[in-house]
Amino acid sequence: MIEDESELRARIVELQAEHAALETAVLALQEAAAPDLFALRRLKKRKLQLKDSIARLRSRLIPDLNA
Repeated sequence: MIEDESELRARIVELQAEHAALETAVLALQEAAAPDLFALRRLKKRKLQLKDSIARLRSRLIPDLNA
């Protein structure tokens, strides 16, 4: 499990890069003459999973005020 703040930030950057790459792939696939809808659905689902993971990691960077 990632505990160090710098490791969290590095992981967030990695996930954001993957998310951006998926966005590019989704847009390219959507512009195809006959897009593969199954592949498109898979890419969008992975993109959403990455977005959720990024949000969870960002929330771990916020200090706990009750501590």
